[in-house]
Amino acid sequence: MGHTTMTHSTSNIPPVSSQSSRIWALIPCAGTGSRSGAEGPKQYQSVAGQAMVLHTLAAFAGVQRLAGALVVVSEGDSFFDALGSDGATVLIAACGGSTRAGSVFNGLNALLERGADAGDWVMVHDAARCLITPEQINALIDACVEDAVGGLLALKLPDTLKREVDGRVAQTVDRSDKWLAQTPQMFRIAELRAALTAAGDSVTDESSAMEFVGKAPLLVEGSAQNFKVTYPQDFALAQAVLLARG
Repeated sequence: MGHTTMTHSTSNIPPVSSQSSRIWALIPCAGTGSRSGAEGPKQYQSVAGQAMVLHTLAAFAGVQRLAGALVVVSEGDSFFDALGSDGATVLIAACGGSTRAGSVFNGLNALLERGADAGDWVMVHDAARCLITPEQINALIDACVEDAVGGLLALKLPDTLKREVDGRVAQTVDRSDKWLAQTPQMFRIAELRAALTAAGDSVTDESSAMEFVGKAPLLVEGSAQNFKVTYPQDFALAQAVLLARG
């Protein structure tokens, strides 16, 4: 990915790669962030000197083998309009849906409209996982690019897991085979699009949609730092990590 202007048009599409299956990034960025306690969408809140989503995009800009990135925003969202040439090479599509699955589905259609092929790979990543690194993205690509299904970054559950009934512990659950799903999640555009169509809007990540149609995505070990900024206290932790990285 290069370093040219963000655009809403199709005229500045990143150049087509000669490889048979390109890899795209898709960033759903239409959420309201109601749990974060922030004023306005959390992905636009400043963390370590710039909006959270810009840290996310900077990580993807550091992955040279991506064909490009598309950010899905809500209709009327003007955040990226003022960035001009200060942003990474991304396409902006104002087609955000009422759910994450809807935004991703609309984003896949936007990628196809802008020159992606149905057989290309797409890496879907949460805008609020702003601590992702190019190294982690590349590790997922390396693990999945030859895989028949694709996969996701995930973290083995580190803590004892309890099942609750009426506010009390009902059971301690075996954690040995439990993983926390993260993003990016990497699948073929056509296969993910078909899976989302079959699974509907209720799925909360792309792997769930693929599982719904009988696929078994690959688990690729991620990092505890690749957490999703969700609650007010998460902002301070994300800022501390970003500042420590320099």
